[in-house]
Amino acid sequence: MAKILLSIHVLAAILFIGPVTIAASLFPRHARQALSEGPDKNSAISSVRLLHRICRVYAVAGISVPAFGIGTAEVMGVMGSAWLIASTALTALAAVLLGIAVLGTQNQVVTQLDKPEQTPHAADSLITRLPRLSMITGLFALAWVIVVVLMIVRPGSTTGA
Repeated sequence: MAKILLSIHVLAAILFIGPVTIAASLFPRHARQALSEGPDKNSAISSVRLLHRICRVYAVAGISVPAFGIGTAEVMGVMGSAWLIASTALTALAAVLLGIAVLGTQNQVVTQLDKPEQTPHAADSLITRLPRLSMITGLFALAWVIVVVLMIVRPGSTTGA
């Protein structure tokens, strides 16, 4: 049972966390193009909407990753392990970063793009926040990198892996 749960957990992480990480990291560049005047504006607006939808949908689907992870840990009897607790805390941090900071800012950008009477001041305000969004997205990705390393190395594990 542990091997089945672990396989589902890893597959869910690859299929759900990977795409949301990539889409979130691409969003600021396309948002900058969509919010400013230029020849690529219409294409960038379509890209921004698509990337935001990918982030929203995969964020919801990504809830399955920690769910199967907890199930796997329970079956394997490692719930109290330090590496698992650290991974769980980083997963919670990544969820907060994605749910509040990343999706929140993305939603503001998409809302601004949907306004027909787009004001230059509002767009400029959002453009100045995009470097911060890039940084937060980088922290989101870094949290997942650390979780993957913890899952593979498992410090203090007695399994020999």
